[in-house]
Amino acid sequence: MMTSSSSQALANLARIGQLKAEPADARERAGLLRSATVRLRDARQPILSLESRFDLAYNAAHAAALSALRQHGYRSDNRYLVFQSLEHTLGFTPQQWLLFNQAHRKRNLAEYEGDLDVTQGFVDELIEHVEQLLAAAQALNVQPPS
Repeated sequence: MMTSSSSQALANLARIGQLKAEPADARERAGLLRSATVRLRDARQPILSLESRFDLAYNAAHAAALSALRQHGYRSDNRYLVFQSLEHTLGFTPQQWLLFNQAHRKRNLAEYEGDLDVTQGFVDELIEHVEQLLAAAQALNVQPPS
């Protein structure tokens, strides 16, 4: 459930240009949730390389987090901010979304420097967190701001 302070925090981020206010789009949100679900399912496949499983889990997390942000009537081009906004869109504590921040940093190192250093334990923990995130995002039903 979104509190008025969470709603105000999102509005403030839009006011300073960190988020863009944009009407929620049910079709887009459904597509993001579908993408997150498929990627999470694939991330659980042990036949895939650890690097591929990480990439799939990370992108599932981003799609689910973005769907929550979009449900509230906002968009961001900044992936980190999409994860950080989970505090306001889904009521996640910093402890709940900080793993996504770690994954984001690892993803950036892999994308921009070709250095991906993940362990089986990290990928397993990421998958568990994505499962919780996806369940919360699927359960989200709020009225977008007018």
